[in-house]
Amino acid sequence: MPTSLPNIITTIQKTINTNADEVAELDRAIGDGDHVVNLQRGLDALNNIESELAEMDWSAAFMKIGMTLMSTMGGASGSLFGTLFVSMGKAAKGQELDLTAFSEVFYQGVESVKQRGKADIGEKTMLDTLIPVANSLVSDAQNTIPLTVALNNAKAVAITGMESTKELIATKGRASFLGERAIGHIDAGARTSQLMICAVVDVLDKQ
Repeated sequence: MPTSLPNIITTIQKTINTNADEVAELDRAIGDGDHVVNLQRGLDALNNIESELAEMDWSAAFMKIGMTLMSTMGGASGSLFGTLFVSMGKAAKGQELDLTAFSEVFYQGVESVKQRGKADIGEKTMLDTLIPVANSLVSDAQNTIPLTVALNNAKAVAITGMESTKELIATKGRASFLGERAIGHIDAGARTSQLMICAVVDVLDKQ
């Protein structure tokens, strides 16, 4: 049962709120400027159903998170984060989530985001954070790496992936119209994805 979810959601919310000005600035430089506000709206909605989520199994909780984000966030990121969790919910059905199972569940979620966004790594999007994390978790699970090490590896590749977007030309979304002028700016979705992944790792590391 995801009894740790309320703590995870609260920690993510604090992390995003703390970094909101920075993310808004990143998004204003090459995006629509509304990414962090939309994300905060989605997190507020999740905060309101924390106790309900804690009573569900992982599959149902992921599905509920995905549907809530889709209905409250709006914009492309709402659809993409929603897709991530709905797909994770489907993949988690009937599973006990150890590292091996979770790595596969997360991988399936990220694959769905790729399909929904018609994007891949190297296109200056949130996928530049999510794909390396998914690959790292699957690889560590296959190699029976201890959970703490696997989590910290995920955190490290999330940061590297996010930072890689600075030198990329965007091929998706508003930033794609800027061409080479988008170089030198970190993608806001990659940054918030990294912040959230690192927040989750920090919570799990303390347990």
